[in-house]
Formats: sequence, C-alpha cells, structure tokens
Amino acid sequence: MSYDMLKLAVEGLSGGKNTIILDDMGMPSFMVRIPKFKISDVIDGATQDTHPAFIVDGVEKDFIYISKYQNIVKNDRAYSLPLMDPKVYVNFDQAKLYSENKGPGFHLMTNAERAALALWCKKNGTMPRGNNNYGSDHSAPHEKGIETYGGGDPYRTYRVATGSGPASWAHDGTTDGIYDLNGNVYEWLGGFRLMDGEIQIIPYNNAAMHINQNPDSTLWKAILPDGTLVEPGTAGTLKYDAEAATPSGIRVNTSVVNPTSGDSSVSKTFQSIGAAAGVDIPQILKALALYPQDNSDHGEDYLYMRNVGERLPNFGGHWSHGAQAGVFCLHLGSPRSHSLISIGFRSAYIL
Repeated sequence: MSYDMLKLAVEGLSGGKNTIILDDMGMPSFMVRIPKFKISDVIDGATQDTHPAFIVDGVEKDFIYISKYQNIVKNDRAYSLPLMDPKVYVNFDQAKLYSENKGPGFHLMTNAERAALALWCKKNGTMPRGNNNYGSDHSAPHEKGIETYGGGDPYRTYRVATGSGPASWAHDGTTDGIYDLNGNVYEWLGGFRLMDGEIQIIPYNNAAMHINQNPDSTLWKAILPDGTLVEPGTAGTLKYDAEAATPSGIRVNTSVVNPTSGDSSVSKTFQSIGAAAGVDIPQILKALALYPQDNSDHGEDYLYMRNVGERLPNFGGHWSHGAQAGVFCLHLGSPRSHSLISIGFRSAYIL
C-alpha cells in the first residue's frame, strides 16, 4: 500500500482524527490530531486565552499532532507504531534527540501538550485507564494488553504492546485516541523542570522547536505568583516544597523551606496539592497541569518530587502504579541522565 493510500485509509476510518506523518527518511508514524482550544474550554472560570500548547514562537497553531503510541526507535529516530514494545532505557537528551532527528516539526512531547491532553480528558470525562497493574488496569482487571516484557516473572506482565489495550486506554475512550497515557512506561517531557525546587518552564510551547533545553540554557523561565515569567533565581518565584521539616507531602511555596534529602522523594495526590499560606497560584500553573484547577477528582494520580538539583519530568506512571498512574501523574525526581527499564517517551509534531 502506498503512503497516500495508507494516509487516506487512516484518516477516513478515524474521521480525520488520526493521520500518518512521514519523517525525513520517508518512514511513517501514526499521529492523533488535536484541535486548538482555549484555557476556558478545559478549566471552568479561566480566561479565553488559547491554551499554551497551541502557541509556538508567538504563532497560534490550529492543531498539534501527538504520537498515537509510545515510541520505538529505529535508525536513531522515534516512531509511533502499533503493537510494538516501547523503547525504554532512554535518557532525556536521547529522547529529545530521537524525536528531533525525524526532521522539522517533530519534537519530544512537551509538558504543555501533556497538560492540554490531561485537562481535556478531565473536562470531557474520558480519563484513560491503562496498564498500571501488571498488564491490566487496577480498576478494571479484565482489561489487558498484549505482553511484550514480563521481567522474567511467569506470573506477571510488565510492558504491553503499544495500543494493544481496549478503547478505554485511549485519551478519548475510542480507538481513534492516544493510547497508553496511563501506565505501561513513564514518558519524558520537554519544556519543564525543577531546579532546586524552582518551577521552570520554556514559555508557551516553544519547547516544540529544536531549541536548547540543556541545564545552562537561557530559555528557562521561573514563575511569580502573579503569573509573570522571570529569570530563574529571582526572589519569590514559585517552587515545590515539602510540607514538613521531616519531608512529607507537597505544597507550592515561594521558597524551599523543607528540602528533600538525597534520592528521597515526597508525594501526594495531585488533586490535594495546596499552596503555602499567603501564596497565590496563577492560571498558568493550572493550565500547565502543575497545580490542580480545583480539588475535584483527578483520578487519584500522584505527583512525586525531589527539590534538590535539576529534576526533569516523567509522566503517566508505569505497570505497577495502580491508582497513582494517569495523565496527571508526574514524577519530578529524575535527573536528565536517568535511563531505566520503566521510562520511555513519545514524540509530537507541529507544522
């Protein structure tokens, strides 16, 4: 089948929600088209501003395209293909490189894009299930994927083949959706990090460009309680802080009062994260799904955090995280060098 025929078939069967995009080697990836929306479309009472995931270099984009499947790697390029064992043992810089090697427009999925999907799922009542309980979903044990790796355990499944679960494992609850955002393997994200607890972003969705996201990049910005973006290290910027001197729980503060120790992390359900006394939370933190829009159900997804050193985000959880996994689940404990059996990635594309 020719590329044109395959593309036509995929788009026709999905009503235009899915498409095939070729990289610079002419190799296909299955992508899901996400139309532009406003922050108010996904957060009640928010402004009419376009969600930052759809703004790149000052230009609003009508669509973003997200890999339908967690990615594999061939010829140092990332691919979104069904019924594959997702690539693991990949660090942040490798995941970014494999995504960008595909050519212009391709990039490592950003936190802004992840946030757009998570908020959309919550608003539309389609919070996806997935492989978060050794091959099945903790809340629906009959839902299973096809095992691709069992870790040598004959009684347990770890990873499952991309897209092999039921439609409830897709972001919109249909076979046209984005699969495995809940569990299977964690995924690296671009455009967001913690630096000694300070919440730093690359503004809007500029991380979708092939730009410098290194530790010393001048593109990182911190956030003041009024939402102003400022240089990292500016006094009074927003930070993730442990709730107690013996670190437990997470709050947003304007200083790190309670640092975590070593490789110890603290955690809390995302929906229950609050702010320290007197600290205002700007809309941008909610739009980027770094703070709950309210204390309603966010799927019991967890946020894990270490506020010492540079920590880059993994999201979604993996095969054993149960209720803690999901689209609002963030693990902010990994240095960019981490390369683990439980961490993969997903590329995206913007024209």
